Amino acid sequence: MAGVSLRHIEIFHAVITTGNLTEAAALLHTSQPTVSRELARFEKLIGLQLFERVRGRLQPTVQGLRLFEEVQRSWYGLDRIISAAEGLRQFRQGELSIACLPVFSQSLLPLLCQPFMQQYPEVSLNIIPQESPLLEEWLSAQRYDLGLTETSHTPAGTERRALFTQNEVCVLPKDHPLARRECLTPQDFASENYISLSRTDSYRQLLDNLFNEQGVQRRMVMETHSAASVCAMVRAGVGVSIVNPLTALDYADSGVVMRRFSVEVPFTVSLIRPRHRPASALVDAFSEHLQQHIGLFSQRLEQQLN
Repeated sequence: MAGVSLRHIEIFHAVITTGNLTEAAALLHTSQPTVSRELARFEKLIGLQLFERVRGRLQPTVQGLRLFEEVQRSWYGLDRIISAAEGLRQFRQGELSIACLPVFSQSLLPLLCQPFMQQYPEVSLNIIPQESPLLEEWLSAQRYDLGLTETSHTPAGTERRALFTQNEVCVLPKDHPLARRECLTPQDFASENYISLSRTDSYRQLLDNLFNEQGVQRRMVMETHSAASVCAMVRAGVGVSIVNPLTALDYADSGVVMRRFSVEVPFTVSLIRPRHRPASALVDAFSEHLQQHIGLFSQRLEQQLN
């Protein structure tokens, strides 16, 4: 009907639910004369008397009540739309899949996910640990919303952003003689019982080359597949090692001492975002959360090493 606007419907709804012009005006954040004028205009536009004026109050007519029933049905529909929009803003029933190296599922994400899920309690996270290079292949294939890797290259079909870079650190049993030093050199590891990662690990290869160049012979007493296993063996007194700082932090309060290594061996955490996944506000929010809170690990690391 020409001339009828949503504002007229809002005024009609407010007047009939509050029962008077003054409260309707307060509800709509406008003046009583405006409500009275627009209500009269609405009645004129639709050709119906919606209210009777009885002793200064508005009483809905039969036509007014029947029209209100129709308005109320539409109003509930609008409420559902508003509720749905609010749910989307709060990511209700949202799901986020994150593929990452096993080390990040153990030593990074637990601390970072907790405050995010506290803020968005209805979000569901799916954490998929996987080793390289299959992890990068999965991300290139757009199989997951986000990825966390330690590689310095960007997998095909993705965007990469470095989140965190710190050097590898030395880990020692708490009563080891070398624990009295603030910084260890390659020569300090000569003839020490050394626990190493597997021969296929890139950091194992880098450190082996470094010690070979320095002419330092370590006593290679154990080889294991993960930094967490290395730290557990160090805690048990099996030997010493050099590992990534995230895993070392997990063990720093349980019998493992962290010390700086005189040679810089950078360890970088990168956020990988597949380019061809659908746009997602939830992915944006979690990415922003990671970038804002990743600094917690740098602070904890400095506290342990100083």
